[in-house]
Amino acid sequence: MTVRDVAVEAYREALPALSASLVGGLVAGVVLGGMRAELRAVPGLLVLVPALLATRGNVYGSLGARVATALHQGLIEPHVTAGDDRLQAAATAALANGVLTSTFAAIVAFFLLTLLGSPVAPLSVLVGIAIIAGLLSGIVLTAVVVTVVFAGYRRGHNPDTLVGPIVTTTGDVFGILFLLIAVRIILAIAGVF
Repeated sequence: MTVRDVAVEAYREALPALSASLVGGLVAGVVLGGMRAELRAVPGLLVLVPALLATRGNVYGSLGARVATALHQGLIEPHVTAGDDRLQAAATAALANGVLTSTFAAIVAFFLLTLLGSPVAPLSVLVGIAIIAGLLSGIVLTAVVVTVVFAGYRRGHNPDTLVGPIVTTTGDVFGILFLLIAVRIILAIAGVF
């Protein structure tokens, strides 16, 4: 196999996922653009958005890499079973890391904005939004990452090629969607909306 053959194969596998990533990013941008009322109601939320989206990519990209490596090494079978302790541990760790890093990002954003003298929502509001958005998007991302990695592997694709674009797309779309839902839940509890 020549270098050209390897490059063509890599582009053939990655191009659909990269195209989906592009469209997903645009959809997430449209949803974010429609969140003007929520962004005004929760000062500091816009500062938190990039951190929350980066968290999704980092945590669940790592999950996808772990699962892909385990598949390549034969440590797990390419299908979900209830008794697969390795897969359950990886998924649980990713979900916990996602929620914890979202919470940490909210705390840092609050104190940074307070230190800079910028308007910021109460810490409980930012943390509540981060926890709800982190938990909801984490559940969806875990399911999507595991499904895509297994399905791609069973079809003969390199899961490492698929993980990045799929996590980026899913993380952006569901991250923003669940952020919107989390903001509306917290504001409804606070009696703002």
